[in-house]
Amino acid sequence: MRSTRSLRAVTAVAHRGDPYRFRENTLASLRSAVERGADAVEIDVRPTRDGVPVLLHDDSLKRLWGHDRLLGSVTGKDLRELTGGGVPTLREALHAAGDRRLMIDLPGATAGSVRTVVGVVRESGAGERVYYCGGVSAMADVRAADPGAEIAMTWTTLTPPPATLLDAVKPRWLNYRFGLIGRDLTDRVHRDGLLVSAWTADTGLTMRRLIGRGVDSITTNRIDVLCALTEGPRP
Repeated sequence: MRSTRSLRAVTAVAHRGDPYRFRENTLASLRSAVERGADAVEIDVRPTRDGVPVLLHDDSLKRLWGHDRLLGSVTGKDLRELTGGGVPTLREALHAAGDRRLMIDLPGATAGSVRTVVGVVRESGAGERVYYCGGVSAMADVRAADPGAEIAMTWTTLTPPPATLLDAVKPRWLNYRFGLIGRDLTDRVHRDGLLVSAWTADTGLTMRRLIGRGVDSITTNRIDVLCALTEGPRP
């Protein structure tokens, strides 16, 4: 039975683009997710040795690009040569996304790398269509770098975040692994004036269950499945 909650009210977030069709965190993957109707695309951003923010989840090039090199050991120029230009910069991704939102995850972030990322977003005029996700430390650094940033703070337990932490980080969203989410949790978060995002749900059954439990956003590797479930592409 369909939930009485509007399916279209759920934000559809494409995890690293459209990785079942194109390599994750590439421009092709990002554009495919947008074409398939994603409301937002989650991307992972890390710096090269010379401080260029690029799209890569891992700290090395091994899994995706076959080079046993740490990202932090190569320059932006080295990276273009090693991957044939396959790893885009954050600036390129912001341009490629058009008017769609980007959820920027910051694995392995430092205060310095966060300031650089926030600076690129600001210089690109993309502040209104970007939000940030990650653990407490990274999100605290985002808040320090941009008092007006929209934040989805990842939380990994059923125990609520302390009020002092919420006051400091000021997230708009709490970002939970999908298996943790029940109706009691979403009701509590909503009572606190926050939104609930769930990651990473890849089956229609799980997506429907999360919608029934009141989530506001779902992050998925199968954006086609989620968009079909929510009755077609967004305008």
